[in-house]
Amino acid sequence: MPTQREKIIKTARETLENSPKGIRYADLIRGISEVLPDTKINTIHGTIWEFKQKIDKGEIKDVARPEKGLYILRKYLKEKEFGATEYGEEETEIKEEDFYKLFADYLVNDLEECTKAVPLGGNRFQDRWGTPDVIGTYRILGIGHIQPPIEVISAEIKTDINQLITSFGQACSYKLFSHKVYLVIPKDARGIDIKRIESLSLKFGIGLILFDRTNKENPEFEILTRTAKSEPDYFYLNKYLRLIEDVASELF
Repeated sequence: MPTQREKIIKTARETLENSPKGIRYADLIRGISEVLPDTKINTIHGTIWEFKQKIDKGEIKDVARPEKGLYILRKYLKEKEFGATEYGEEETEIKEEDFYKLFADYLVNDLEECTKAVPLGGNRFQDRWGTPDVIGTYRILGIGHIQPPIEVISAEIKTDINQLITSFGQACSYKLFSHKVYLVIPKDARGIDIKRIESLSLKFGIGLILFDRTNKENPEFEILTRTAKSEPDYFYLNKYLRLIEDVASELF
């Protein structure tokens, strides 16, 4: 007769077999409990914890944990990661620029990170480090005797889900001349990629926003992480502001 732990592992594997997109820890525990209602929930938790340890140590080869809390059979993960048509064809009707003004308004009205924000983009900064798609300022007057300094906020918006690493690098470069930086990526990117970008954003103090890249009327911006404030290098800040004097005069 199989032991309780063997029954739990067998049920877990059957659940994973029926979950080609992977399954979250809580759902895995719930599913096992429904199949084995007489098994104590603590026994299930303990068995899956040991199962997790063996996965992480490489003792179990056919199951992966590509991100925190997610379990998936490697045969499904391989198809997702290395398929020839990983993301399919990119949409051509909707352009990245269609979202610049919408996100500028979102920064001002919804996040209230800016008092003014405008689309930028192009090659206005005239170098290989890239130009923010949206730039804004936060300036509050008349709130007391001590006035807070003006903050510069920059944003990188990316509709191409095959360029997420590139877009993250660009967002990092904007910290050189910005107090705060946001990265805006499509919500239909792979979950594993979003989680990695989210973890990196938290480490580097970059705000992360998801959006619907197929809907330029209502992209449904959704914040995952708020940006952390840091001091820019004022040499570069002034250098770039001189290149966009028409925009700077509007922002300041």
